[in-house]
Amino acid sequence: DRFAAAMAAPVAARRVLLPLYAFNVEVSRAPWVTSEPMIGEMRLQWWRDALEEIGAARPVRRHEVTVPLAEVLHAPLASQLDELIAARRWDLYTDAFEDTAHFQDYLKKTGGRLMWISAHLLGAHVTAASAIVALGSATALVRFLAAVPDLEARGRIPLIDGRKGAVAELAKTALAAYPGRLRDHAGIPRKARAALIEAWQTRPLLEQIARAPERVAEGRVGLSEFEKRVRLFLATF
Repeated sequence: DRFAAAMAAPVAARRVLLPLYAFNVEVSRAPWVTSEPMIGEMRLQWWRDALEEIGAARPVRRHEVTVPLAEVLHAPLASQLDELIAARRWDLYTDAFEDTAHFQDYLKKTGGRLMWISAHLLGAHVTAASAIVALGSATALVRFLAAVPDLEARGRIPLIDGRKGAVAELAKTALAAYPGRLRDHAGIPRKARAALIEAWQTRPLLEQIARAPERVAEGRVGLSEFEKRVRLFLATF
């Protein structure tokens, strides 16, 4: 979905979005390419070291993702991406989240942080940070809930409370915190809106889960292909 959003963005914005999204793919898949947590830790550390090189303005290790990433990322934001990697360590192990705060922090540091960095590099002002992080966190929640059956099949405990009422409450809480029309926010210039396109399905899917939380356990979170295409088209304006 992120790459579909990136390809729907203006060409100039793709130069920023594609390296960031590719970085996120590499980091998010690192814990899943091995059944050995220690090997997964080593893979994540490799990316943390790459970010340290970028943050210190040193020559970055050669990789098809690190080189273009170093061209668009500056030092302060490199440290924020490091927190994204640290949050992904949860994916390495079978432990449940400690509590709701831990789960929300995971969503914020993965989806929320990535959306904010993308938007900031495209010109979004810090006054818009909290709203953009909220949108990114809500988008991460939708993706996480859609992945629950797969996570359980892999031996994970994705939800603190998997009962339908608790799942519906997660969606309702995210809807209550959902930011308003960000395209009207003074701190988000038109160019930076490209970073928000990836949330084109977020609100309707949260509403779907709030109405029918059983869809999560059944693996039926999603919109029709027609509605997805229409919403993606509208999100580009």
